[in-house]
Amino acid sequence: MCGELNRPWTWIEGGVGAPQGFQATGVKAEIKYQDKYDVALIYSSVPAQAAGVFTRNQVKAHPLVLTQKYLEDGVAQAIVANSGNANACVGEAGDQAALEMARTTASTLGLKIEDVLVASTGVIGVEMPVERLAHGIEEAAQILTSSETPTWTPQERIENAHQAALAIMTTDTKVKELACELPCHEGVIRLGGIAKGSGMIHPNMGTMLGFITTDAKLPAAQLQGLLRQAVDQSFNMVTVDGDTSTNDMVLFLANGESGITPVEEEWLAFQEMVNSFCIRLAQEIARDGEGATKFLEVQVTGAKSLEDARKLAKSICGSSLVKTAMYGEDANWGRILAAAGYAGAEFNPSQAAIYLGECLVAQNGQGVHFSEEVAKGVLSQKEIKILLQLKDGEAQATAWGCDLTHEYVTINGDYRT
Repeated sequence: MCGELNRPWTWIEGGVGAPQGFQATGVKAEIKYQDKYDVALIYSSVPAQAAGVFTRNQVKAHPLVLTQKYLEDGVAQAIVANSGNANACVGEAGDQAALEMARTTASTLGLKIEDVLVASTGVIGVEMPVERLAHGIEEAAQILTSSETPTWTPQERIENAHQAALAIMTTDTKVKELACELPCHEGVIRLGGIAKGSGMIHPNMGTMLGFITTDAKLPAAQLQGLLRQAVDQSFNMVTVDGDTSTNDMVLFLANGESGITPVEEEWLAFQEMVNSFCIRLAQEIARDGEGATKFLEVQVTGAKSLEDARKLAKSICGSSLVKTAMYGEDANWGRILAAAGYAGAEFNPSQAAIYLGECLVAQNGQGVHFSEEVAKGVLSQKEIKILLQLKDGEAQATAWGCDLTHEYVTINGDYRT
């Protein structure tokens, strides 16, 4: 795979609206707050092939269940999402609210209701203010349909897509949007996307929403395989607090408007672009962890299998004791080895080495003499790399997360009230 310096694609502006045939916008519907973008609408000018990956939490939000149903045919033309209310665990009212999101979007855009995918994020167990939500969807749809005459300028497309990214944020402090393009023999393929996530983040689709668009021409089955592969090495390798949400999903739409079906070398480059795209979005979620002051990267090498490597990296990155040690800038390497030990992976602890940055703190499963001052210097940085070296095989994996701070408790102690 190409590295970041010799990648075959280019990062561009435009977010989720960058690919041909896609438009996106966000509006303020007062779902929970008066002056916040809280309804996002993403629209393809033609029906698109669609794929999705969803939370593994057995408690699933009402819009997620509906979206899984609508995705069965592998076709969609719009995604509508709101923040401020999760629409989860509210019974029949939740089912009706999710259905109304799809119905209103379909009606105002002239689509089939089953071609509208819906998502929500926010407080669990509170009924959705459906009237305000529907009004917001109608307003967003009006912006998109009225944009055809006159055509949006490039800057207007960027600004409207940015509003969609703002509209899915909850406790996020940073907007998470990306776009890139891949030159091909027949033209250019573009990829765009937005994501949200800050708390309730844990591997296995931990609490987040991600919406990705492309103008590549791909069948739904191929798109699903591509998304699953990308998610497994990106969004499923990020953790903030060990809580997996009820609403998590990543949706991927490919409308084929570029007219290009990537094959052979172009397909490999496209796969690489999608993987790197998702990893970068996942890293942004980890950097924006609730109350976080440090970004953690945990790499495991020499594992027996890829599955073991991923289990080990996620376990270390998700350990509350490791995370608090990183916050306190304490080179407590024993917590790292202990977290590896309960990961459910096979490895030989007596051959394990641990590095904090370039500082070796343990070898052959035991501590070594190291400079506390040097280690403190590593842990005082905003970005910290932890390396667990094993001698059990050739597999490796990387997970991303953040430290655990007093501010995390402050944010979540009264989140509902």
